Amino acid sequence: MAIISLLHGPNLNLLGQREPHIYGTATLDDVVAVATAAAAVHGHEVEAFQSNHEGALVDAIHAARGRAAAIVINPGAFTHYAWSIHDALSAFAGPIVEVHISNPNAREPWRHTSVVAPVATGSIMGLGIHGYELAVEAIARRLEG
Repeated sequence: MAIISLLHGPNLNLLGQREPHIYGTATLDDVVAVATAAAAVHGHEVEAFQSNHEGALVDAIHAARGRAAAIVINPGAFTHYAWSIHDALSAFAGPIVEVHISNPNAREPWRHTSVVAPVATGSIMGLGIHGYELAVEAIARRLEG
């Protein structure tokens, strides 16, 4: 059994309430449940964390080092400018999957750049909360070799 650290950035605590026409009506608890169920199929466990504070996410990434086998992260708006998250992720040895519920490339131009993507194993975007299930599946396949 491996631990998958599921990290969420700012405003994702408002899923289901904030801009449902973009992000849907599923809540953060729904996202965690989807990821947890996907991980359980492979005998893995999900530990979820959300913060609106960049430093708290950096601390969570550091805490995952040597403990979690992989990270699934939706950094929210930090995606586009949080170099401290980029640097923390670059020090993590396992697979990292960046997930976005909407497709940032189909939105405002400032959302088109991800500082997380260069240190992620892969990125999944625009598939709603199904993207989390796909991210966990991809990680499970990598961990299984």
